[in-house]
Amino acid sequence: MVFLDYFEDADIKAFEPEAKIGLLATVGGEGLPHVSLITTLRARSSKQLMWGQFCEGESKANVRRNPKTAYVVMNADKNVWRGTARWTHERREGEDYELYNNTPMFRYNSYFGIHTVHYMDLVSAKPPEHLSVPAVAAGAIYAMGARLLARSKGRDTVMTSWSEAHCNKLDTLKFLAYVREDGFPWVIPVVPSVAADSRRLVFARTTYRAELEAIPNGSTVALFAMNMQMESVLLRGSYTGNRAGLGIVDINWVYNSMPPKPGQIYPPVPLRPVRWAS
Repeated sequence: MVFLDYFEDADIKAFEPEAKIGLLATVGGEGLPHVSLITTLRARSSKQLMWGQFCEGESKANVRRNPKTAYVVMNADKNVWRGTARWTHERREGEDYELYNNTPMFRYNSYFGIHTVHYMDLVSAKPPEHLSVPAVAAGAIYAMGARLLARSKGRDTVMTSWSEAHCNKLDTLKFLAYVREDGFPWVIPVVPSVAADSRRLVFARTTYRAELEAIPNGSTVALFAMNMQMESVLLRGSYTGNRAGLGIVDINWVYNSMPPKPGQIYPPVPLRPVRWAS
């Protein structure tokens, strides 16, 4: 793969619109990959990115512990920009803070406003690529046909019925992330994927085949599934590749990534009583 250490002027311009998909992959406290939707992600200059925070979640805590990140930006024409960056600092005032809070999305929002701006130094930038719709469609058809043969043998219900149906919709976009040997996460679009059952995802490697083959078997991967209505779920599990041209993720962790209250769904989190101080 070819990488640059700077953004072209066209890349900077492409990151500006609010109507885009922006994803940030981070590394959790246990060294596991995490992916968040960050629509405010944009290039501040040829060497720096920034993004605005309006809610809490794991990714914000992760970057403060481990500054190594990966980013994805995809526009309406299905052009994709990917790369890695290193988180450096945050600010709660200043020119960029005002810029975000004066955009229509946040200026007229009665519930959410940007309260923190995060900054990252660019490490590597992959030139933009176009997501192949024919390859995605072919992969989705193949995965649909193969999922009956790829069902797991477990009995526990891991994904909810909503999450499973969400992953099986053809218009749901999926992105897979893992942590590379250099400690940086990396994100690969894997749109042609479906749920074999509530415990397993299966996808055809008709797009980004070489990148998927580079993931070591047994690696823990995260898969972020979202639609254009901004409904999303984050899954994590063990990756196995090259099964009859398929990749398989055995899911062991499910996370609600939607605001206003992101949080773990599976394994179930015990309910705890709320006690008021007297």
